[in-house]
Amino acid sequence: MPRLARENSLPSFALALEAGAEGIELDVHATRDGIAVVHHDAALSDGTVIAEASVAAVRSASHESVPTLAEVCDLVQGRAELFVEIKGAAMEQLVLDVMRGFRGAFAIHSFDHGLLARIHAIDPSLRLGVLFEDTAPDVRVLMNCTGALDVWPHAPLVTRRLVDEIHADGGRVIAWTVNAPAEVARLARLGVDGLCGDDVRIFAES
Repeated sequence: MPRLARENSLPSFALALEAGAEGIELDVHATRDGIAVVHHDAALSDGTVIAEASVAAVRSASHESVPTLAEVCDLVQGRAELFVEIKGAAMEQLVLDVMRGFRGAFAIHSFDHGLLARIHAIDPSLRLGVLFEDTAPDVRVLMNCTGALDVWPHAPLVTRRLVDEIHADGGRVIAWTVNAPAEVARLARLGVDGLCGDDVRIFAES
């Protein structure tokens, strides 16, 4: 719930769960010493680059209380589906090692489609999702190449044709970032399977 608490923080996730969120979406990077931490950007607000710092340094350098992926898993366990966006490079195994202990449904998604293909090769049973923002690719080819069953288009790109194509291949459509009631209504009419936004209450009220 970034409108009420800092994005990618434990308080924000807790508020989303309390508001009835069916899914929690987060971003992960890897620290220099191999810990998956939850943060949107590659660097902290003070300029610390997560990939170049130890987890202890990340904790001490920031006033943002950056949680680890394991801590978020402990918070969410069983109460919502967990959607993990991998943003850091070559950290798929770190994420998989953490998620093996998660009690509940989860999926992994990324703009890095090559990373998703590598995860699919490691474990074809995992649910994966492809993200795109500026233009809609050939989603059927993309799903086939990566093994993804979730497709995450930027909300303005969602059309009936896109939704139908993804559904025809057994996939889910999860639109982002959706923060306006009118857009919630439009996407619902098109038949999307999920909405990702900054305030769960907007979905309940629309």
